[in-house]
Amino acid sequence: MIILGIESSCDETGVAIVKDGATLLANSIASSMEMHKIYGGVVPEIAARSHIEAIIPTVENALDQFTKNYPNFSREQIWDHIDGIAVTYGAGLSGSLLIGVLTARTLAITKNKPLYAINHVEAHVYANFLTEPLPQFPILALIVSGGHTQLVLFKNHFNYILLGQTHDDAIGEAFDKVAKILGLPYPGGPSVETYAKDGNPLAYPLPIAKVDGDYNFSFSGPKTAVLRAAQAAVGADYHLPSTALPERLTKAQKHDIAASFQQTALQTVITKTLKAYKQYNPKTVVIAGGVAASQKLRDTLKDQLPIDITYAPKNLCTDNGAMVATLGCYKAMLGAKQADPYTLAIQPNLSM
Repeated sequence: MIILGIESSCDETGVAIVKDGATLLANSIASSMEMHKIYGGVVPEIAARSHIEAIIPTVENALDQFTKNYPNFSREQIWDHIDGIAVTYGAGLSGSLLIGVLTARTLAITKNKPLYAINHVEAHVYANFLTEPLPQFPILALIVSGGHTQLVLFKNHFNYILLGQTHDDAIGEAFDKVAKILGLPYPGGPSVETYAKDGNPLAYPLPIAKVDGDYNFSFSGPKTAVLRAAQAAVGADYHLPSTALPERLTKAQKHDIAASFQQTALQTVITKTLKAYKQYNPKTVVIAGGVAASQKLRDTLKDQLPIDITYAPKNLCTDNGAMVATLGCYKAMLGAKQADPYTLAIQPNLSM
């Protein structure tokens, strides 16, 4: 079963081709991140326009990679070896999602291929099926990204329980906002992690938010605590705007604040993951989403879990077509309902 997957929920245009949900045959990504850096975050209009420019070349690039397996075949003959198309239809930015969905619908119609609608958040988990050894059910998934922080227990393919999620900011959003307070570049996760390496994680005691439910999260409080700690560090009170902090904080203070926030944020998700592991005793634990690329998170979770854990490559943690194609493969192989290429609509607020 060979599926072409299209991902365009935010600022990455991703197209990949996956065989049997386990073998990556082609992977092409075009990112508009550099254009968003000057604004300190993703600008939806810029992202959508970038997808319009990138989507066809990215599809062609993936097909070119795939063609290497069939050097004597024409492009039309290559399509005979693709069994279906999968596309992210939510959650995400409306304009961005629209480009990917319209492209996938058009290809499904013109190439006469089955179409599979993919939940972006669920797809992040399936990036782990491109690793060895394969995850075994039941799977406990910690999903951590710019827009999502969730603990999900997968009993089997497409059969899962949402154990908990964030009540406000996702962990990735919190890293982005802390990076702004410190004057560090976007995206905030890698910037804060780099600065934290030279800081003292105990320099600024920050609270772990208390929320209803054993497995729910909140990062709004710790983020505000960082702001107050930074204001106090420069001898000011809460009236000092956050935009004035980067030039007044010393480099040492920035290192320590970054380390302190990273310690608090990661320990928040790790503590609840360990608690869920003890309660549900899954065969496999995976982390998924952009923050799953954090080496500190990987190392700490691996040290504290009593079972071995294999992580997806870091380039498959951020948004990509491979995770979409992989989930599409399982939908096709297990007979999941196909989407109607004439009517499939985006769902920007889609949840698990």
